[in-house]
Amino acid sequence: MQTTTESPSTTIDGSAPLELSLVVPIFNEEESVGPLVDRICSAMTNYPQRWELILVDDGSTDATLVNARKHIGRAGLALKIVELQRNFGQTAAMQAGIDTASGRLIATMDGDLQNDPNDIPSMVAELERRELDLLVGWRKNRQDGLLLRKIPSWCANYLIGRITGVKLHDYGCSLKIYRSSIIKQVKLMGEMHRFIPAWVAGVVPSSRIGEMVVTHHARAHGQSKYGISRTFRVILDLLSVMFFMRYKARPGHFFGSLGLGLGAIATLVLIYLFFDKFIMGNDIGTRPLLMVGIVLLLSSVQMITTGILAEMIARTYYRDDASPNYIVRQIFDRSENA
Repeated sequence: MQTTTESPSTTIDGSAPLELSLVVPIFNEEESVGPLVDRICSAMTNYPQRWELILVDDGSTDATLVNARKHIGRAGLALKIVELQRNFGQTAAMQAGIDTASGRLIATMDGDLQNDPNDIPSMVAELERRELDLLVGWRKNRQDGLLLRKIPSWCANYLIGRITGVKLHDYGCSLKIYRSSIIKQVKLMGEMHRFIPAWVAGVVPSSRIGEMVVTHHARAHGQSKYGISRTFRVILDLLSVMFFMRYKARPGHFFGSLGLGLGAIATLVLIYLFFDKFIMGNDIGTRPLLMVGIVLLLSSVQMITTGILAEMIARTYYRDDASPNYIVRQIFDRSENA
């Protein structure tokens, strides 16, 4: 039987353990990164536990990294800057920050000043009060355009909730609080940061996932990295999420079911043609239905064999692959006790 123990009240050197890691992916946010750090420090001034800030520079091409490094050595701030070798996307940057984090809890937020860090202490308290493993921010009064941002987001949230079974008002809000032991069991890939609650639901019951209304500000600097084209990517990603949630451990069942269905139709077609040929005496050599039946039969065999191969590949991959989906060039680490 597997047992769990509570985190110790002190570390080996006698200091209090790190309670919270705040992860912020940033990409070309040269004007926002300075005010962002200022706001975070102000919001966390009265936070009673030890915390750290992790900025993940996702291959910025402007002065974002330079401006972030100015805060290394800032009094009262335990800061880590993770510099990725190139732009890998928000999901990989978030994964890099989560892998670097050492706090008992992990908070994530955007670096464009639209999320309010003042919500973080209250979200941590709410997570503990409700004994949740994931608390998601809900931008109830969202400060974005109606046509290009709000309406697509509403549609996406509805579809994601219906398909995954984890019904939330705002899947796209980056402001979230996780228990580190839970989120580190989830490997984020592609552009799957939008579906983190669905992935977490594969690790813990959905009853341990909640949401809380948070503040949302209009974008003050730069331009949004997202457009209407994101809607189509969300649909494709949603299909992938549906597949992995239902068939991750048994992809052969998915392809096998399709193969058996096609095989059943092919069998009915060929039986009919057999009856028509040998009982009724009709010529079937030039009938398109014969070709349809043969193609369906071949497709059935192909789907079933694809399912067998998918089972073999999936099991080999998840057993042997432990490589991250990002590359870190260097990490600047300045802790309070250094």
